[in-house]
Amino acid sequence: MDRTRDSYDAVAEEYADAFGGELAGKHLDRALLDGFAELCRAGGGPVYDLGCGPGHVTRYLAERGVDARGLDLSPEMVRVAQARNPGLSFVVGSMTALGAPDASWTGAAALYSIIHLGRDERRLAFREIARALRPGGWLLLAFHVSSAEYPMGTTIRLETWFDKSVDLTAHLLDPDEVLGDVRDAGLELRARLDREPWTATEYPSRRCYALARRPG
Repeated sequence: MDRTRDSYDAVAEEYADAFGGELAGKHLDRALLDGFAELCRAGGGPVYDLGCGPGHVTRYLAERGVDARGLDLSPEMVRVAQARNPGLSFVVGSMTALGAPDASWTGAAALYSIIHLGRDERRLAFREIARALRPGGWLLLAFHVSSAEYPMGTTIRLETWFDKSVDLTAHLLDPDEVLGDVRDAGLELRARLDREPWTATEYPSRRCYALARRPG
Protein backbone atom coordinates (compact mmCIF):
# COMPACT_ATOMS: atom_id res chain seq x y z
CA MET A 1 0.00 0.00 0.00
CA ASP A 2 2.93 2.35 0.57
CA ARG A 3 3.77 2.20 -3.15
CA THR A 4 0.19 2.96 -4.11
CA ARG A 5 0.04 5.89 -1.69
CA ASP A 6 3.36 7.32 -2.86
CA SER A 7 2.42 6.92 -6.52
CA TYR A 8 -0.83 8.83 -6.14
CA ASP A 9 0.92 11.46 -4.03
CA ALA A 10 3.29 12.02 -6.94
CA VAL A 11 0.57 12.58 -9.55
CA ALA A 12 -2.25 14.08 -7.46
CA GLU A 13 -2.51 17.42 -9.26
CA GLU A 14 -2.13 15.92 -12.73
CA TYR A 15 -4.65 13.18 -11.96
CA ALA A 16 -7.16 15.74 -10.71
CA ASP A 17 -6.75 17.83 -13.87
CA ALA A 18 -7.19 14.75 -16.08
CA PHE A 19 -10.06 13.01 -14.30
CA GLY A 20 -11.75 15.56 -12.04
CA GLY A 21 -14.33 16.32 -14.73
CA GLU A 22 -14.74 12.81 -16.13
CA LEU A 23 -18.34 12.33 -14.98
CA ALA A 24 -19.49 14.86 -17.56
CA GLY A 25 -18.86 12.25 -20.26
CA LYS A 26 -19.98 9.18 -18.31
CA HIS A 27 -23.73 8.98 -18.66
CA LEU A 28 -24.04 5.47 -17.27
CA ASP A 29 -21.86 6.21 -14.25
CA ARG A 30 -23.98 9.27 -13.47
CA ALA A 31 -27.18 7.25 -13.73
CA LEU A 32 -25.85 4.62 -11.34
CA LEU A 33 -24.66 7.28 -8.91
CA ASP A 34 -28.08 8.95 -9.08
CA GLY A 35 -29.78 5.68 -8.12
CA PHE A 36 -27.23 5.01 -5.40
CA ALA A 37 -27.75 8.51 -4.00
CA GLU A 38 -31.51 8.02 -3.91
CA LEU A 39 -31.12 4.77 -1.99
CA CYS A 40 -28.69 6.33 0.46
CA ARG A 41 -30.78 9.46 1.07
CA ALA A 42 -33.47 7.22 2.51
CA GLY A 43 -31.00 6.04 5.16
CA GLY A 44 -29.99 9.53 6.20
CA GLY A 45 -26.46 8.72 7.40
CA PRO A 46 -22.95 9.29 6.06
CA VAL A 47 -21.86 7.85 2.73
CA TYR A 48 -18.15 7.37 2.07
CA ASP A 49 -16.45 7.64 -1.31
CA LEU A 50 -13.60 5.16 -0.84
CA GLY A 51 -10.52 5.95 -2.89
CA CYS A 52 -12.05 9.35 -3.56
CA GLY A 53 -9.11 10.81 -5.48
CA PRO A 54 -9.79 14.48 -6.27
CA GLY A 55 -13.30 14.24 -4.81
CA HIS A 56 -15.44 14.58 -7.94
CA VAL A 57 -17.64 11.59 -7.05
CA THR A 58 -17.94 12.81 -3.47
CA ARG A 59 -19.09 16.18 -4.78
CA TYR A 60 -21.54 14.60 -7.22
CA LEU A 61 -23.19 12.64 -4.41
CA ALA A 62 -23.25 15.65 -2.10
CA GLU A 63 -24.99 17.69 -4.80
CA ARG A 64 -27.74 15.06 -4.76
CA GLY A 65 -28.49 15.48 -1.10
CA VAL A 66 -26.23 12.76 0.31
CA ASP A 67 -24.04 13.27 3.39
CA ALA A 68 -21.04 12.36 1.23
CA ARG A 69 -17.50 12.22 2.57
CA GLY A 70 -14.26 11.16 0.92
CA LEU A 71 -11.51 8.81 2.05
CA ASP A 72 -8.25 8.18 0.22
CA LEU A 73 -4.94 6.48 0.96
CA SER A 74 -2.99 9.41 -0.53
CA PRO A 75 -2.53 12.52 1.64
CA GLU A 76 -1.85 14.58 -1.47
CA MET A 77 -5.09 13.41 -3.08
CA VAL A 78 -6.96 14.36 0.08
CA ARG A 79 -5.30 17.78 0.04
CA VAL A 80 -6.28 18.32 -3.60
CA ALA A 81 -9.83 17.07 -2.98
CA GLN A 82 -10.27 19.43 -0.04
CA ALA A 83 -8.92 22.39 -2.00
CA ARG A 84 -11.20 21.69 -4.97
CA ASN A 85 -14.28 20.89 -2.90
CA PRO A 86 -14.42 23.29 0.05
CA GLY A 87 -17.14 22.50 2.51
CA LEU A 88 -16.91 18.73 2.03
CA SER A 89 -15.05 16.37 4.36
CA PHE A 90 -12.05 14.32 3.20
CA VAL A 91 -9.80 12.10 5.32
CA VAL A 92 -6.71 9.98 4.80
CA GLY A 93 -7.43 6.30 5.38
CA SER A 94 -7.34 2.74 4.08
CA MET A 95 -10.20 0.54 2.92
CA THR A 96 -8.62 -2.38 4.78
CA ALA A 97 -8.72 -0.56 8.15
CA LEU A 98 -11.52 1.99 8.04
CA GLY A 99 -11.57 2.89 11.70
CA ALA A 100 -15.32 3.57 11.47
CA PRO A 101 -17.68 2.49 14.25
CA ASP A 102 -19.74 -0.60 13.53
CA ALA A 103 -22.98 -0.01 11.60
CA SER A 104 -22.36 3.73 11.25
CA TRP A 105 -22.56 4.31 7.47
CA THR A 106 -25.56 4.40 5.17
CA GLY A 107 -23.45 3.76 2.09
CA ALA A 108 -20.04 3.32 0.54
CA ALA A 109 -18.91 3.81 -3.06
CA ALA A 110 -15.67 2.25 -4.29
CA LEU A 111 -15.28 3.23 -7.93
CA TYR A 112 -12.15 1.68 -9.43
CA SER A 113 -10.29 1.80 -6.11
CA ILE A 114 -10.27 -1.95 -5.40
CA ILE A 115 -8.12 -2.57 -8.50
CA HIS A 116 -5.01 -1.73 -6.51
CA LEU A 117 -5.70 -4.38 -3.85
CA GLY A 118 -4.62 -8.01 -3.94
CA ARG A 119 -7.32 -10.57 -3.31
CA ASP A 120 -6.66 -10.95 0.42
CA GLU A 121 -6.72 -7.16 0.77
CA ARG A 122 -9.97 -6.94 -1.20
CA ARG A 123 -11.59 -9.55 1.03
CA LEU A 124 -10.49 -7.60 4.09
CA ALA A 125 -11.81 -4.36 2.57
CA PHE A 126 -15.21 -5.93 1.88
CA ARG A 127 -15.41 -7.20 5.45
CA GLU A 128 -14.52 -3.73 6.74
CA ILE A 129 -17.17 -2.11 4.54
CA ALA A 130 -19.78 -4.64 5.62
CA ARG A 131 -18.92 -3.94 9.25
CA ALA A 132 -19.17 -0.16 8.80
CA LEU A 133 -22.49 -0.27 6.93
CA ARG A 134 -25.75 -0.07 8.82
CA PRO A 135 -28.28 -2.85 8.24
CA GLY A 136 -29.87 -1.89 4.94
CA GLY A 137 -26.78 0.12 3.92
CA TRP A 138 -25.52 0.09 0.33
CA LEU A 139 -22.22 -0.53 -1.48
CA LEU A 140 -21.61 0.58 -5.08
CA LEU A 141 -18.58 -0.98 -6.79
CA ALA A 142 -16.94 -0.37 -10.15
CA PHE A 143 -13.80 -2.07 -11.46
CA HIS A 144 -11.88 -2.89 -14.63
CA VAL A 145 -12.27 -6.41 -16.04
CA SER A 146 -10.23 -6.63 -19.27
CA SER A 147 -9.18 -4.74 -22.39
CA ALA A 148 -8.14 -5.52 -25.92
CA GLU A 149 -4.54 -5.48 -24.73
CA TYR A 150 -4.89 -7.23 -21.38
CA PRO A 151 -7.12 -10.21 -20.53
CA MET A 152 -9.05 -10.63 -17.30
CA GLY A 153 -6.71 -11.60 -14.47
CA THR A 154 -3.78 -9.53 -15.72
CA THR A 155 -1.74 -7.48 -13.27
CA ILE A 156 -0.46 -4.24 -14.79
CA ARG A 157 2.46 -2.32 -13.35
CA LEU A 158 3.05 1.35 -14.10
CA GLU A 159 6.49 2.88 -13.64
CA THR A 160 5.71 6.22 -15.31
CA TRP A 161 2.41 8.13 -15.18
CA PHE A 162 1.82 11.74 -16.15
CA ASP A 163 5.59 11.93 -16.76
CA LYS A 164 6.22 11.13 -13.10
CA SER A 165 8.01 8.10 -11.67
CA VAL A 166 5.53 5.77 -9.95
CA ASP A 167 5.36 2.19 -8.74
CA LEU A 168 1.70 1.34 -9.17
CA THR A 169 0.04 -2.05 -9.59
CA ALA A 170 -3.49 -2.51 -10.96
CA HIS A 171 -5.46 -5.73 -11.37
CA LEU A 172 -8.01 -6.57 -14.06
CA LEU A 173 -10.55 -8.47 -12.02
CA ASP A 174 -12.87 -11.43 -12.53
CA PRO A 175 -16.38 -10.21 -11.62
CA ASP A 176 -17.51 -13.64 -10.42
CA GLU A 177 -14.56 -13.81 -8.02
CA VAL A 178 -15.02 -10.25 -6.76
CA LEU A 179 -18.75 -10.60 -6.23
CA GLY A 180 -18.26 -13.96 -4.54
CA ASP A 181 -15.97 -12.20 -2.09
CA VAL A 182 -18.59 -9.49 -1.57
CA ARG A 183 -21.14 -12.15 -0.65
CA ASP A 184 -18.65 -13.89 1.62
CA ALA A 185 -18.25 -10.61 3.51
CA GLY A 186 -21.95 -10.78 4.38
CA LEU A 187 -23.40 -8.47 1.73
CA GLU A 188 -26.28 -9.26 -0.61
CA LEU A 189 -25.69 -8.65 -4.32
CA ARG A 190 -28.70 -6.75 -5.66
CA ALA A 191 -27.56 -5.74 -9.15
CA ARG A 192 -24.70 -6.25 -11.59
CA LEU A 193 -23.95 -4.50 -14.87
CA ASP A 194 -21.13 -5.20 -17.32
CA ARG A 195 -20.19 -2.78 -20.08
CA GLU A 196 -17.80 -2.31 -22.95
CA PRO A 197 -15.42 0.67 -23.32
CA TRP A 198 -17.59 3.76 -23.72
CA THR A 199 -15.70 6.93 -24.63
CA ALA A 200 -12.40 7.92 -26.17
CA THR A 201 -11.47 9.82 -23.01
CA GLU A 202 -11.36 6.82 -20.65
CA TYR A 203 -9.09 3.81 -20.43
CA PRO A 204 -10.57 1.36 -22.99
CA SER A 205 -11.51 -1.41 -20.59
CA ARG A 206 -14.51 -3.63 -20.07
CA ARG A 207 -15.98 -2.81 -16.69
CA CYS A 208 -18.24 -4.23 -14.05
CA TYR A 209 -20.57 -2.33 -11.72
CA ALA A 210 -22.23 -3.95 -8.72
CA LEU A 211 -24.72 -2.83 -6.11
CA ALA A 212 -24.77 -4.73 -2.82
CA ARG A 213 -26.61 -4.30 0.47
CA ARG A 214 -26.05 -5.24 4.06
CA PRO A 215 -29.03 -7.36 5.12
CA GLY A 216 -31.43 -5.98 7.67
